[in-house]
Amino acid sequence: MEWWHILLVVIVLLVLWVIGTYNSLISLKNKVKNQWSQIDIQLKRRFDLIPNLVETIKGYTKHESETLEKVIQARNTYLSAGTPEEKMKASGELSKVMSKLFALSEAYPDLKANTNFIDMQNTLKDTEDKISYARSFYNDSAMKYNTKIESFPTNILANIFGFKTNAYFEISAEEKENVKVKF
Repeated sequence: MEWWHILLVVIVLLVLWVIGTYNSLISLKNKVKNQWSQIDIQLKRRFDLIPNLVETIKGYTKHESETLEKVIQARNTYLSAGTPEEKMKASGELSKVMSKLFALSEAYPDLKANTNFIDMQNTLKDTEDKISYARSFYNDSAMKYNTKIESFPTNILANIFGFKTNAYFEISAEEKENVKVKF
């Protein structure tokens, strides 16, 4: 076998490796996008429920307008966020103020007994659970993708083709604190 046959085999193997690696990076990148989309769907569901919840609460809690305004402001911040990182931060803020909003119901027995409020609260709780699961799946997908593009020798191809790491959905220090509600 001549040297050029060996060179041709090496080149073919290298091209096949590049194609396989590129395709696996695209597959992982699309999985991360899909997982982000799943989070976005659940967050949209949450945001669609919030105005109805706020209106229900307004009828019972005339003097809690500050908390209700913070909920609406956090919702609007998310809706105007452009990047996934901005959306992640805004979602964390909304989770924080939603906790305060639900804590308000403890001080208003009539609100707590309202079936419309209870249904919306249960729907939001279910949505929050789905968001939590979707975040977990997103982080798993982002971790696999990030590991792949940061590992040698794939990192060389990732740099050549412009693949960038994805941010993880992380809990802020504020979200880890207990919610303090004052009446």
